[in-house]
Amino acid sequence: MPRSSSVPDATARTAGRKKDPEIDRAVLRATLDLLEESGYAATSISAVASRVGVYRPAIYRRWPSKQHLVAEAVASALGSEPTPDTGDLRADLLTGVGTLVAAFTSTGVSRVLPALVADLSQQPALHQDFLDSVFQPRRASTARRLRASVERGEIQADFDLDFILDALAAPLYYRALFGHGPVTPAVAEQSVDLVLASLRPH
Repeated sequence: MPRSSSVPDATARTAGRKKDPEIDRAVLRATLDLLEESGYAATSISAVASRVGVYRPAIYRRWPSKQHLVAEAVASALGSEPTPDTGDLRADLLTGVGTLVAAFTSTGVSRVLPALVADLSQQPALHQDFLDSVFQPRRASTARRLRASVERGEIQADFDLDFILDALAAPLYYRALFGHGPVTPAVAEQSVDLVLASLRPH
């Protein structure tokens, strides 16, 4: 089986606040809209509250800071279960990695990442919360798909799971963070095909 991985099987969720699904969806949608329109620095709890038509305390009861709100908005745009299991590993991985392409090109997520990452580096607790709400659930979804392929004999069993998960998504995150190249389906396809070439049974 794949060598040790820090990816949990269960999706981690931020706990401790009572949810109102309709308000949550409206707030997260407004946050993404404002991030795309105005950027990270200009987006504020006040602006989101005004856009949704609620008082600021209604938002603060759910998210203790702008950074927490933006982290969950990013999580909502990326999705926590990107990789299905249809029986076609290449197609499933393309679907999973393709959610990054969609989020980075159709929302303001790629515009937000550099500033958000800078904030996260200064706040260890928030950094961990971001990993728990964005990265780990997505990685767990893809890890389950890869483990299923190992059990079916579709790919070799001896590989570094964490590295493979990094390799699938890293080119897209790298381009989104530094803006040196476009984030496209072709890049996603190259990433998936390179990974699959390394996983072919011996």
